[in-house]
Amino acid sequence: MSGTSLDGVDAVLADFDSPTPTVLGHSSAPLPAPLRAELLALNTPTDNELHRAALAANGLARLYASQVKMLLQQCGVVATAVRAIGAHGQTVRHRPQEFDGTGYTLQLNNPSLLTELCGIEVIADFRSRDVAAGGQGAPLVPPFHQAYFGRADQALAVLNIGGISNLTVLDPAAADLSGFDSGPGNALMDAWCHSHTGQAYDDAGQWAAQGHVHAGLLTCLLDEPFFAKRPPKSTGRDLFNGQWLSAKLAGFGTLAPQDVQATLTELTALSSARSLLDVSKHCTRLIVCGGGALNTYLMQRLQAALPLCRVVSSTEHGLPPLQVEATAFAWLARQTVLGKTSSLKSVTGAQGARILGAIYRV
Repeated sequence: MSGTSLDGVDAVLADFDSPTPTVLGHSSAPLPAPLRAELLALNTPTDNELHRAALAANGLARLYASQVKMLLQQCGVVATAVRAIGAHGQTVRHRPQEFDGTGYTLQLNNPSLLTELCGIEVIADFRSRDVAAGGQGAPLVPPFHQAYFGRADQALAVLNIGGISNLTVLDPAAADLSGFDSGPGNALMDAWCHSHTGQAYDDAGQWAAQGHVHAGLLTCLLDEPFFAKRPPKSTGRDLFNGQWLSAKLAGFGTLAPQDVQATLTELTALSSARSLLDVSKHCTRLIVCGGGALNTYLMQRLQAALPLCRVVSSTEHGLPPLQVEATAFAWLARQTVLGKTSSLKSVTGAQGARILGAIYRV
């Protein structure tokens, strides 16, 4: 899995023989700086896109393959023992239901190359079938969250904070599973931090903690219509990007950079908390995964925004934050192999449940 944070690739080796998936190993690697820069550039219109996107997809597939091989070596497992690789690819555009009514979502990947390099069947292109069926194509992980974290006797929620935040509400009293993108996650914070400190991200939120939330700017940021939109809904860097932030900052003169960082952190925390309270008032626990779970200050702000709900890392539920999404796409790949549906109308708004993913056989 490589997500919208563009921070790196996470790979897991997952065993589904038991009722609860077991992660046998985890490997991660940062995206090489030139590849990261190219993928980030391809999020917005640029020159010679088709050529550049094809080569970036090749580079990403090679990085995926190196992580697969490293993981198998680490676990002492041969390639022939692995049923399939679930390879999400890198989202560079996400515009479902726009333009012609269907829209599109685009994940750069070269699953054919990955199959050749690894000698293992690859499942890829998970999102486009849901979009074709009238859905958002995102988020896709709520059914996995339900399978792994769901409890019959407790209302829980799972918040994945990657570049974008997505929320899953696991309420046994609800008729349908609820899940949707709640807004920005780390993307805006990481970009602001990098431009002002040179660091890729705000380690544990220490820089944001030195600043003060600017109430006027926070109100302006929260005025974005996406936040008031009812689910199903999804978003990405197509909306929450540097240009969006610059436009919001335009009326505020010169602000201390750490104050902007504190305000962006508050934006992620408050938009996520409000999204949860909008759909469920009685969740007793919020399980946080993704890179945002490692941001101590962000976790504190989430807890402050949800005083009646205990905010915890997914580690407390047996799966470390950086392993959850990779395990989810292993689970989604398994659903494809078994011919089982893995999208839900209640989550994506599609016409119905669909079998997701395309199979690239050895």
